[in-house]
Amino acid sequence: MAINKDIVRKVAHLARIAEPEERLEPLAKELSGILGWIEQLNEVDVEGVEAMASTVDAALPLRDDEVVEGDTGGGKSDAIVANAPKTEDHFFVVPKVVE
Repeated sequence: MAINKDIVRKVAHLARIAEPEERLEPLAKELSGILGWIEQLNEVDVEGVEAMASTVDAALPLRDDEVVEGDTGGGKSDAIVANAPKTEDHFFVVPKVVE
């Protein structure tokens, strides 16, 4: 597909991109070249070639959904906040993020 400067002007207008008139012809040539490369790729025979990477057939590793006690300190929250840099009344103290 050949791209001319009228098509580039229309696409630039739709994309709200201000392009000077002297840049339209070079852009048309660049875009025509890119589309030419894409047409060459369409000519490649890929029949029987499996995709190298895909998320469609990937299975996520699953673990059993087990209920566990969140408090590892035997009923005391001291063990949970033991490695926190700052605590207050068994809660984590973090810097204010939103003003």
